[in-house]
Amino acid sequence: MGYSSKGRRPNEYASKSSHGYIIKDPIVIDFLNKCSMPKSAEDVTFIEDRIVDLEENIINPIKHVIAIDGGYSEVSVRKEFPSVTITFFQFGALIFNISDLDELSNKPFIDPEDIAKLKEMQRFKLVIPTKSISLNTEYSLINSIRSTLHDFFLQDLEGDKFIETLKWFVFKEYSYDGQSSKWNLANCPTCSSSNIELYRKDMSKEYTFSCTYCQEKIYLIDIFRLHEAIDNELGAGGISGYLLTLLEQIVLVHIIRIILKTKSSLLNDTIFIKDGPLAFFGQTANMYRPMRELVNYLLSYYNLYLVGLEKSGAFVEHADEIAKKLNAGQVLLIDNDYIYKYIIPGKADPNNPYGRTTYYGNKLIFKSHDDKIYVATLPTRDIIAFPKKDDFTNIDVILTNVKKLKCDMYDSSLLPISLVNKLVSLAEHPSSIILEKFAKKSLK
Repeated sequence: MGYSSKGRRPNEYASKSSHGYIIKDPIVIDFLNKCSMPKSAEDVTFIEDRIVDLEENIINPIKHVIAIDGGYSEVSVRKEFPSVTITFFQFGALIFNISDLDELSNKPFIDPEDIAKLKEMQRFKLVIPTKSISLNTEYSLINSIRSTLHDFFLQDLEGDKFIETLKWFVFKEYSYDGQSSKWNLANCPTCSSSNIELYRKDMSKEYTFSCTYCQEKIYLIDIFRLHEAIDNELGAGGISGYLLTLLEQIVLVHIIRIILKTKSSLLNDTIFIKDGPLAFFGQTANMYRPMRELVNYLLSYYNLYLVGLEKSGAFVEHADEIAKKLNAGQVLLIDNDYIYKYIIPGKADPNNPYGRTTYYGNKLIFKSHDDKIYVATLPTRDIIAFPKKDDFTNIDVILTNVKKLKCDMYDSSLLPISLVNKLVSLAEHPSSIILEKFAKKSLK
């Protein structure tokens, strides 16, 4: 790349002929000849048994909708060296009754008070230091973030706590037959010793453990492994997306736990809609294991109506391209070969299906009768390389309600996801600007 200059000349310009050395290089030519790309939509062919029809003549048991979404905004508190940033998170769950939505659809005019019925929202807020900033009580950025997240999980939520949900989740306290007594932590946040066994019986009342090697404190939230992706000098900007996805699904697990504790029958008439696929990514990917175990438990003993819907990305772009090839009411069950042939560059491995170490469900593409196209993830008992319709429990009920909850605000969007996104997302303008001014004033 060309040099930048602090003097009068703004740039040291790059050579205009150096590309010739690249074009003529046989190693470069050989490399490009070995590469391949996914095929275009015109070349897509469907295997017949991967196309299934939505069964519409069903009794819809769904009475309640719970949609989960969130957003975050990283703001600069100081731009000059050393630059300082912090990140604000806001996420939550929107809850409403299907009957309220049905009433709206029958009205010629919608009153703002009617819309208010669909906005029973529970919000959660979190702020973490991101770069060149730490808590007064901690000696590093890594420990500041660990301590902040631990305190957030300890907050009282109307008599309950996220940390209790996390303990219930990872130690499988929902299943008396299969409780887990320990969790293997990949490494200690302090001494980096590997394979630390965290026994539930050794957990303190503050939900902490002691490292068996250095005796330093380990928080229960350290199982997320976020400390591995934080650098005290470079910052923690890389964890924000992973952390948001994690927190959204912790809210999902928390609500499920509360329902099981108070009135488990609600699971039989409630659909959960998550923005984004049913998966954990990055450092938090290991959470897919306890999530799959919870899903299998719920599928065995209760009804689980859960769907993750994507708004963007390679799968959504592909779905838009092949939409005309699907008939209304048809579902394309995406298999491993299809993904690597048409969507993701690579070679399909039957022993290593797409999403094996991140997803707790399988993807599909659904075209509704009003020509809306959806990319959805539905929970499955295991990652299946070549799924069949029977592998998706409650698929007809779930997709019937996806169709029912359509929204014209965005392409192929759903009303609950659109509403919750409006209520919790942090826009670049004016949210980021206001938060930046707020942070600067508060830190001073």
